[in-house]
Amino acid sequence: MLSVRQLQASYGAAQVLFDISLEVKAGEVVTLLGRNGMGKTTTIRSIMGLLRPRGGEVHFDGAAVTGLAPYRIAKTGIGLVPEGRQIFPTLTVEENLVATASARRGERRWTLDAVYDLFPRLKERRSNLGTQLSGGEQQMLAVGRALMTNPKLLILDEATEGLAPLIRAEIWTCLKRLKGERQSILVIDKNIGALASFADRHVIIEKGRSVWTGTSDELMTDPSLKDRYLHV
Repeated sequence: MLSVRQLQASYGAAQVLFDISLEVKAGEVVTLLGRNGMGKTTTIRSIMGLLRPRGGEVHFDGAAVTGLAPYRIAKTGIGLVPEGRQIFPTLTVEENLVATASARRGERRWTLDAVYDLFPRLKERRSNLGTQLSGGEQQMLAVGRALMTNPKLLILDEATEGLAPLIRAEIWTCLKRLKGERQSILVIDKNIGALASFADRHVIIEKGRSVWTGTSDELMTDPSLKDRYLHV
């Protein structure tokens, strides 16, 4: 579904990505792992067109999307939960969700009722403004907003960063449910143990290069990987 080959990207004269390759198959959950500053978020921004790649290729659902405008890439069927959530602060929960709603090929799997079923707390808070939500509720809203685009691929950048343990658990439960429904997911997070419990494959990034790809079993049974690439 998503194929990234030898992706390169820069901020001005400073090159950040040198050689990123990864793929996400239909119904698969793949993670991007690595220490801070290694290029994970830049990879997501380059895939989404928020940063124009300087080299390499991005294909989604069989079509080249490298360098397209972000809105055009989103329309192909990619829903993004960005780092920092970036919900609309002066809109209500329900207005945030309705603002991004769209259907593809006549199908609308994700509706308000479906999102409220996934996150009952959002239904309770549906009339509250974005600024009146806790951090965890804002993250739920960001996920729900992305789902309202009815994406073929859901991308989450720092899925549970800064959230309380109980809220993190709710987000993991949500992602496991989505996996059970064959939702394709690409996710960045630091909680390796939680990710390994449901992800199909992991891609480790080191200094702007993808240096390892493997399964959860391979990741968790090889301490050298975590010591070399993931520990601060």
